[in-house]
Amino acid sequence: MPDLIEYKTITAIVVDDELHGRENLKQIIENYCHEIQIVGTADNVVTAKELVGTFNPDVVFLDINMPVLDGFDFLEEYDKRSFMAVFVTAHEEFGIKALKAGAVDYILKPINIKEFKQSAKKLLQLKNKNTNQAPEPGNDKLVLPASHGFDIILFDDIIRLEAEGCYTKVVIKDGKNKLVSRILKDFEDTLPKEKFIRIHKSHLINMKYVKDYSNINGSYVTMTDGSRIDISRRKVAEFITKIKTTLSAV
Repeated sequence: MPDLIEYKTITAIVVDDELHGRENLKQIIENYCHEIQIVGTADNVVTAKELVGTFNPDVVFLDINMPVLDGFDFLEEYDKRSFMAVFVTAHEEFGIKALKAGAVDYILKPINIKEFKQSAKKLLQLKNKNTNQAPEPGNDKLVLPASHGFDIILFDDIIRLEAEGCYTKVVIKDGKNKLVSRILKDFEDTLPKEKFIRIHKSHLINMKYVKDYSNINGSYVTMTDGSRIDISRRKVAEFITKIKTTLSAV
């Protein structure tokens, strides 16, 4: 088993439309949080995106109220984030919305030094945990978080995936289904497109487990687990093409 990696520092960018806000946060970090290395600052969402692309920071400290595009608009630009988000704001009323947006922490201005140091410690712990919590999956496997740690599932063992709000139900052929705190789009981007197709906004299926197809009273497929899944009208042609390709390859 490979040695665990332990990072001592994390990289960060600061996004705030007010110069005072950026400089104040920089000063706090430089004086009290030596584990954080600031690699850039931005006064708007467009510049912030450029910095993320350039530096790939571990964390983005983000104000909420900014001209044109706000902090939530910035996060919505990313289907998958490689960084942790921490809101630093004078507005306490957005706490629940920030949590739903996937923020790691929510810090109120004026910044309490003790609370900020605790947040910095948590960010570093999360980086190390995320780095070491699971092995790199092979190109035919999916790693899913579990209460005991993680499960490794073969692509070929996945029958279908179904969106359930911010969660995704992964239906597996052994019947040991998983409910994962990831959106369906994440899986659509990860799973091989030659095997999986999204036939509906809530359904991603493995072509291997299609039992039959019907176009009577709408289009739908029946999967080997017995589920009947509607096919969106705009997806029918793509599905027909893919099923023919799949059958010809057998």
